[in-house]
Amino acid sequence: MNTTLIKRLALALLLVAVLGAALKFATRPKPLPVLVATVENGTVETSVANTRAGSVAACRRAKVAPPAAGRIASLPVKKGQRVKAGELLLELWNDDLVAREKLSREQLETAKSRVTEACQLAVAAQSEAKQARSLRDKGFVSEERVVRAEAQAKSSQATCESAKAGVKEADARIAAARADTSRTVLRAPFPGIVAEINGEVGEYLTPSPPGIPTLPAVDLIDDSCLYVTAPIDEVDAAKIKVGMAGRITLDAWRGKHFAGKVRRIAPYVLALEKQARTVEVEVAFEDPAAVQKEGQLLVGYSADIEVVVESRDQALRIPTAALMPGNKVLLLGSEGVLEERKVEPGLSNWEYTEIKAGLTKGEQIVTSLDREGVKAGIRAVAESKKP
Repeated sequence: MNTTLIKRLALALLLVAVLGAALKFATRPKPLPVLVATVENGTVETSVANTRAGSVAACRRAKVAPPAAGRIASLPVKKGQRVKAGELLLELWNDDLVAREKLSREQLETAKSRVTEACQLAVAAQSEAKQARSLRDKGFVSEERVVRAEAQAKSSQATCESAKAGVKEADARIAAARADTSRTVLRAPFPGIVAEINGEVGEYLTPSPPGIPTLPAVDLIDDSCLYVTAPIDEVDAAKIKVGMAGRITLDAWRGKHFAGKVRRIAPYVLALEKQARTVEVEVAFEDPAAVQKEGQLLVGYSADIEVVVESRDQALRIPTAALMPGNKVLLLGSEGVLEERKVEPGLSNWEYTEIKAGLTKGEQIVTSLDREGVKAGIRAVAESKKP
């Protein structure tokens, strides 16, 4: 075989190899676009959240009614009106009780006049008895006269003391009459806003019988102090302590979070039928003014709470959505091939998971694990997120 033939054969083989490589390159599957996240440092928290929707509640709320029954004579407040502590909310017809109290006051004045009269007579009798004793010592009057004078003085003094007791009795009658009158008057126990009124002037109001709840005459809310109460699963409730930081979200202002702090944990477990056992947890707003800037915060608003159990700053973290079963992630390598890597997770929540080992800062991991064909060993390319 001559040299020319060998060269031609080698050139043909080279050409076939090049064509084969070009065909393989042209027909190979394109890299699969995937969403990736960069391993970075940041804050990672472990938190617990409510199992069912909570609600905004007031620190003080009173559903009040007068203890006596009767016809409504005065109703000076309206729904939505702001009142001060002690302000009149409702008054029943009580003319008879007011007249009885007035009579008791008149009787008190009469009793005081009797005290003045009786005690002055007692002073005069004491003076006469003293004078009689002096005259007896000088022999001008008999012993019998002295005995009568002293008896009269003692009698007058007893009458004075009796009159004073009558004043106390009249005072007690006034207090009793005033107590009866106060049972027909309803005043605000604290400053707040009138949320509800059940009744109109002229209607008959009856207090709730024992064990049978009825609508309150007036529902008064102190909206100067508001908090959120929500049920936490009993499994998570044991992790929560009073004073822990939390976040509050309100359906009225979606996408906004308000700082809070745990103010109370119920000392009992709620066991509602067909529902998990839960514990009521109360979280107070740390900055109520920041909430009011967004708008009026109303009692009864639907709200959710998230209590931070543990927090770590500047921890190496990845999106929790990128973590696969078995604590594994898909790493997009420098060659564009997906590589499965086992990691050691730390603190975790629904958004981020701390990585203690297995990854380094700056590496890229796949977050779109639900896409078809995403697995270790395939070629992939990072897809930029759409705005």
